[in-house]
Amino acid sequence: MRFIDTHAHIYDNTLMPEIDTILSSSKQNGIAKILMPGIDSTCINDMLDLETRYPQNCIAMMGLHPCYVKENYLEELAIVENWLTRRKFLAIGEIGLDFFWDKTFTEQQYKAFEIQMQWAIDFNTPIVIHTRNAMGETIEAVKPFVKKGLRGAFHCFSGSYESAKQIIDMGFYLGLGGVLTYKNAGVAEAIKDIPMEYLFLETDAPYLPPVPYRGKRNEPAFMIEVAKKLAEIKQLPLHEIASITTTNAERLFGL
Repeated sequence: MRFIDTHAHIYDNTLMPEIDTILSSSKQNGIAKILMPGIDSTCINDMLDLETRYPQNCIAMMGLHPCYVKENYLEELAIVENWLTRRKFLAIGEIGLDFFWDKTFTEQQYKAFEIQMQWAIDFNTPIVIHTRNAMGETIEAVKPFVKKGLRGAFHCFSGSYESAKQIIDMGFYLGLGGVLTYKNAGVAEAIKDIPMEYLFLETDAPYLPPVPYRGKRNEPAFMIEVAKKLAEIKQLPLHEIASITTTNAERLFGL
């Protein structure tokens, strides 16, 4: 079986000291590729270094995460744009809206999101969306750009069936991670009737580890538990889950 972890921060300082072991374990669990989202300028060097060291396994995105949209967001966006003009990236991400921690920079978050969505159209690149406490607002922000050809995925989906339906009706994919295995999260029920052609897998490592690893640091190898849960929900064999979700990721990201 061959899987793709479509979203993992393996350049995080909690993972980097053990990166060789982590990647070896991932490979043993069938994780063929790990897609790395950008956050802000502080992560770029480590992320690109990993891509250089493991070009067959680790692939970088580029973007400004909404939680890192602060007073200097225009300077951060200038760095993102500079990189996008210098080389091809897998996707622009992770980008979006997050109203969970702080709403101080709500207006700036919208501006940063819109600017990066337009870049995705200009560079013919998919986007990877982060949304927290802002699902409806995020979907509404995306809709005008879909009409212009925008494509992408909502990573770490944790919304309702209604939200999932709106997302796939735009032609977007849902990234499913550890939250799918959480008993009271409601994600399993939300995606039960969503066609497999719109789903793929992720970890968001080192965050949100799946059951039975809750409370531990997450890593790509643990994604097999998410795959098993999805197989249970969809009543499909695990190898079919691997095949379909991998094909979906390859289709969106051009792998």
